[in-house]
Amino acid sequence: MGLVMTQETQNANHKRIIELELLPQLDALYGFAFHLTLNEKDAEDLVQDTFYRAVRSIHSYQSGTNAKAWLFQILKHVFINGYRKKSKRPTQVDYEEVSNFHREDDSPYSSYDDLREEMFGQMMGDEVTLAVNKLDVKFRIVILLCDIEGFSYAEIAKILDTPINTVRTRLHRARIKLKEELRDYALSLGFKGDNI
Repeated sequence: MGLVMTQETQNANHKRIIELELLPQLDALYGFAFHLTLNEKDAEDLVQDTFYRAVRSIHSYQSGTNAKAWLFQILKHVFINGYRKKSKRPTQVDYEEVSNFHREDDSPYSSYDDLREEMFGQMMGDEVTLAVNKLDVKFRIVILLCDIEGFSYAEIAKILDTPINTVRTRLHRARIKLKEELRDYALSLGFKGDNI
């Protein structure tokens, strides 16, 4: 009977952790996932996979610690593992879409410019968002974790499983690349000087 109560208590504790500590992080996870994947569907899949893995490993999470950092670490691992799998896989083509494209004059693809540009055209900070998204993934991740999500260098180092000096170096390089990318935009807004 004691073992059953212990299991029931543990399950209730896990449910409480999920509801009070993990679920409130979903919006932040989605924002991070979207900036990594640059695609709504892929971001949703990434968050869902992350949350599934988090729930499966809930026993390894210590209640009251940094749930957001723990989830971001899982998301980062899921993203990198998926990225590696995709890069080793040959490009897949949906032949039905291709044949439909050639059969239909009014195909939804016929007026396609760049969905990302259209999507970002309605978001705050278009130029900055586009510049961040042009960064290599390893630089984009540290910018997002530090400047968007507000993690400390130590937390980022833990999330990325990398030394804190590597985090500092990547962040410095990412900011330089962003500055270079945004230089013309700043000049067009009337900013002057060598510090742009």
